[in-house]
Amino acid sequence: MDDTTIRIGVQTDRQSGSGSLDPMDRLIVALDFPSANAAMGLVERLEGSCRWFKVGMELYYAAGNRVIEELRERGYEVFLDLKLHDIPNTVTGAVRSVTGVGASLLTIHAGGGERMMRAAAQAAREPGAPNLLAVTVLTSMDEVELRAIGVNETASSQVLRLARLAQAAGIGGLVCSAEEVAAVRAAMGPEVRLVVPGIRPAGAGGGDDQRRVASAAEAIARGASMLVVGRPITQAADPARAAAEILAEIAGAL
Repeated sequence: MDDTTIRIGVQTDRQSGSGSLDPMDRLIVALDFPSANAAMGLVERLEGSCRWFKVGMELYYAAGNRVIEELRERGYEVFLDLKLHDIPNTVTGAVRSVTGVGASLLTIHAGGGERMMRAAAQAAREPGAPNLLAVTVLTSMDEVELRAIGVNETASSQVLRLARLAQAAGIGGLVCSAEEVAAVRAAMGPEVRLVVPGIRPAGAGGGDDQRRVASAAEAIARGASMLVVGRPITQAADPARAAAEILAEIAGAL
């Protein structure tokens, strides 16, 4: 696919995402950079070939809310990936602090427990608040690492346990790996938004800290709503073309 064929169109509904057939509503590019200048440089290189960007801890701690505001001013949607995990009162305050900044999605850790998630869900009912996603098990973890922290079950079992807890707490979306997304979709139903990181281009090998990975087509076919892609795009010689290729892969799976 020519990388000029996919461009930003009409602004998306901030409450939607999981049911859209537009590949650009399915791809989130991770701006994992140490400064706003570096991040916005990549945004400019992508030349409008995506609609969503992830602002994670590295960039947010360096640039703060201003980077979210700048992305919104340029017409992009923002996934704020802070993985909030603290006592309920602190997480409530954090959700309120980012309300109104412009992020469409915000992550909390399901491992914080039901009371914490319920408090976050209550705070996220305010106007301008982002939709919440509960992170289940990090894609960098496997069963060996889970056992080391006292979780004596498979990653899939732990993901499902946390997914059900999040749903009971009123959280409408989840983050899980492509290995678990089919089981989570079957258990949670068609409405829940499932965001899947650890996406690699078809045929690509591993070689980094992500362990439970899959291609874009595999993840979409298994039930993913949205995909988070970082290094395969941000470290590519031609990021716009790399994004277009992943969008084509998504389109082929829809």
